Amino acid sequence: MTKKIVKVGIIGQGRSGRDIHGNLLVQLPEHYKITAVADSIPERQELAKQEYGCQAYASWEDMVAGEELDLIVNASPSHQHFPISLDLLNRGLHVLCEKPLAKTTEEVDQLIEASERNGAILAVFQQSRYQPAFVQVRKVIESGVLGRIVQIDFSYNGFARRWDWQTLQSNNGGSLMNTGPHPLDQALQLFGADAQPEIMCIMDRTNTFGDAEDYVKLLLRGKGRPTIDLEISSSSAFPHELFNIQGTNGGLHGTGDKLEWKYFKAEEAPEQKLIREPLFKADGKPAYCSEKLPWQTESWEVAIPDGKSSFEHMTEKLYLMLYDSLTEGKALEITPQQVRRQLWVIEECQRQNPHIYANKQ
Repeated sequence: MTKKIVKVGIIGQGRSGRDIHGNLLVQLPEHYKITAVADSIPERQELAKQEYGCQAYASWEDMVAGEELDLIVNASPSHQHFPISLDLLNRGLHVLCEKPLAKTTEEVDQLIEASERNGAILAVFQQSRYQPAFVQVRKVIESGVLGRIVQIDFSYNGFARRWDWQTLQSNNGGSLMNTGPHPLDQALQLFGADAQPEIMCIMDRTNTFGDAEDYVKLLLRGKGRPTIDLEISSSSAFPHELFNIQGTNGGLHGTGDKLEWKYFKAEEAPEQKLIREPLFKADGKPAYCSEKLPWQTESWEVAIPDGKSSFEHMTEKLYLMLYDSLTEGKALEITPQQVRRQLWVIEECQRQNPHIYANKQ
């Protein structure tokens, strides 16, 4: 049986539209075909014609009017994501929108309503859900070997100055809106979907030339949940590893390429009981608690077939998931309702930092 080829129109041929979406879609010729692109820069239009063999338009409105498309990839500038996606959904067109999906939960609600009312799929490009290292982290946590998870650290840190359009609040810029959706999606998955977290957030402007933040310290906590410490910083000259997990029976640390975890089994540990009196050594001198735990150590390294990078792998996984939704009606694994929860967190973070987001009060 011949597979349906999904005809795609891409809005924007910048860092996202061309370098991410265009680059990946041409690697899935049995599933997708780039039929058209829209970009206001003539040179980008010509390059797209050469690279994809597609039609090119100066505006997305002209592209939609001139083509019969099965999917629109909205890779426009961040502050245009909401109005363009809303218009497309109201035309009954399926949309894959880049992050951030919108600026507020209210805007996300409008998009969800338009999607449901018009029977149009609204997907969001949150491909980090399929990051191989994160998938492995979830497996280790769910195996139970680390015991009860006490704290989970996400560190997206480095040292860099930035002066482009994504440093501006008016463009939905800032670290939490731009980098944040990836670790925040992962963090909320590990926190659990059945409860809203308590939030404490500190924001700062350190090495940015714009008016949005480039430092974020975000804590998520809740009864019976791990404390999640999410840090995004542009002023970290000595960055930490991406993941660090503390559990009652062990822990895990590592990067997107390599993870290591160690743990002990309670039944193999020395038997201990609470002693209320001071501890002494055999010779009568003072002593601290000391024991040798039977640690077990395991590790994981990323291994992706066909020489793909982790980024290409998780982007492909998202597009194949979306293909099944478009052609077979399968449910989305990453829903706009889940993304709405991210925006709820982001709005609260901005509210807690009026020195940067005065209009949120």
